[in-house]
Amino acid sequence: MAKHSKSIPSRGLRVADQIQKDLSELIAFELKDPRVGMITLAEVQLTPDYAHAKIYFTLLKDSPDEVKQTLEGLNKASGYLRNMLGKRLHIHTLPQLHFVHDTSARRGIEMSALIDQANATRAADDEETLARQAGDAAAADAARTDGNKGADSE
Repeated sequence: MAKHSKSIPSRGLRVADQIQKDLSELIAFELKDPRVGMITLAEVQLTPDYAHAKIYFTLLKDSPDEVKQTLEGLNKASGYLRNMLGKRLHIHTLPQLHFVHDTSARRGIEMSALIDQANATRAADDEETLARQAGDAAAADAARTDGNKGADSE
């Protein structure tokens, strides 16, 4: 009796990795659509039955217009890419390709900027608090010194 439950997921991951590698080469060297510039394939998610593959990509220029043009170009070329992929991969079911713009890198940069801004604000607040505490301590020392002078003069 074969152990399919454990071997299928790892095979699916290997197939997804191979699809990502082959698509990267095909898009870079075979695809002639001017709408598709330099893209990076971030991840390929494959359904268990290999019927559909979500391909997440990122761009250097993250403008909405650039993303729209690239997505149109990739969707238009998906049939060609699937055909070329079929010549490279020898699997029973060749997946339909669905391209999705990956915004996680941009969101990460935005979150990092917010964290840096919060840390800078906190550091400024800490400096003000320390300055205020130093001023209060100096005033307390001065009051103690004045109090001791009054006790000495009696």
